[in-house]
Amino acid sequence: MQIIEGDLISENSKIAIVIPRFNNFINQNLLNGAIDILIRIGKIKNKNITIIKIPGSYEIPIILNNISSFLNYDGIITLGTIIKGETEHFKVLSSNITSKISEISLKNNIPISLGILMTDTIEQAINRSGLKFGNKGSEAALVVLEMINIIKKIKNKN
Repeated sequence: MQIIEGDLISENSKIAIVIPRFNNFINQNLLNGAIDILIRIGKIKNKNITIIKIPGSYEIPIILNNISSFLNYDGIITLGTIIKGETEHFKVLSSNITSKISEISLKNNIPISLGILMTDTIEQAINRSGLKFGNKGSEAALVVLEMINIIKKIKNKN
């Protein structure tokens, strides 16, 4: 029996983080959590981390498509916060973004982790960005580190 599992240390990997400026007061906590994990646990050097700031969550897919096609990253972390309002905008936006991220990841064969909060209230978003319920940015960084290493191990098997 063969078991392939990913490690979390990925010293030489290049990571991009895509993060909207919209809801910045929450997103900054997600970013801090992601960077902490990449540096402290993943042993990623500052020079191998690129932060791309964009206007809002809607713009995430086009940026992902561009950087995963043209630039040399081993993994990408998406961060952001979508808070439900009084319209259907929340459902459409959340669904569209998550499906596009998955499509881009598969099309370009690059791990892209989903660190986007999709909450009913601001309080829920604050709690998931480092208060009561952990930090979704930290979780997204752990996922991308492990996926990078799993893919490397699979490629080295051939």
